[in-house]
Amino acid sequence: MSLDQIFGLVDKKLVQVGQRFSDGLGSNVEIVSAMGSYISQSGGKRLRPALLLLASGLCDYTGPHDVLFGAVFEFIHTATLVHDDIIDGAETRRGRASVNRKWGNHLTVLMGDHLYLKAMQLAIGAGDIRILDLLVSITLRMIEGELIQGHHNGRMDIGESEHLEIVERKTATLFSGCCRVPAILAGSPPEVQRALAAYGLDLGMSFQLVDDILDLTADESVLGKPTANDLREGKLTLPLIYLLKRGDSRHAEMVRAVVSERGFGRVSREEILGVLRESGCIEEARAAAIRYAERAKAHLALFPAGDFKSALLSVPDFVLERNK
Repeated sequence: MSLDQIFGLVDKKLVQVGQRFSDGLGSNVEIVSAMGSYISQSGGKRLRPALLLLASGLCDYTGPHDVLFGAVFEFIHTATLVHDDIIDGAETRRGRASVNRKWGNHLTVLMGDHLYLKAMQLAIGAGDIRILDLLVSITLRMIEGELIQGHHNGRMDIGESEHLEIVERKTATLFSGCCRVPAILAGSPPEVQRALAAYGLDLGMSFQLVDDILDLTADESVLGKPTANDLREGKLTLPLIYLLKRGDSRHAEMVRAVVSERGFGRVSREEILGVLRESGCIEEARAAAIRYAERAKAHLALFPAGDFKSALLSVPDFVLERNK
């Protein structure tokens, strides 16, 4: 399935999600309204709401709450981006000034909190305590992931399993929830809920591992934010973890130089990227992303053939192929 075909299955409801999200960003408080309007204009892929709507179609859900929860997940995701930009000291997001650059960290962290609470307020309106409990659990795991990552920041000895735990908590857990909530709404049996949750988790793992690679390899004008930002901030992602695992002291010293000075003064980004490519670490990390993508597809085996299944089977391939 092409991307146009995939999004064509949910485009009308995705517009409704976008409207619900934009409406929720409005406020009679001037500063909240101004920041909300700026966030609303930033666009974004709306991948998580699209997954929720596709999973709703797969589960034959016909009720009114798929659009509502699409907006809920977009609020949670946006809150994480707003807080991440503060933590990372980011100045750009999707090719324009980040919220924290325009309004400062103090107001921006409060806006991030506002977005989290707006998500929960919307979710309460659906009156399903099971989903509300799931959303709280997801949010807690994401925050714990950020805390773990911050605690490990600057460490040269972080292992693959530790990094993958952070990826699961910070990124994949939200994908999993997007795919599980429709099964709960539809009253699907436990095995269906587990299959969709597992699909979302492995898809989210693949998505973030591709993101880690793009952070090192992508063109900044395409990516819409500074490249090699993770390494500059002392965060070692999978390609770099693989590089250090090979035990070449020269490569380790290059990475250590960037981490210690939080920049590419003594060692350039191009030099780091060169040794990552030469050593095969980029391809090794990509192979890991491919494994998760294939695992995600396998979780859909119990569902009958149809457009929504075909769409969800196609999504992991587009995750692997993306360039931003």
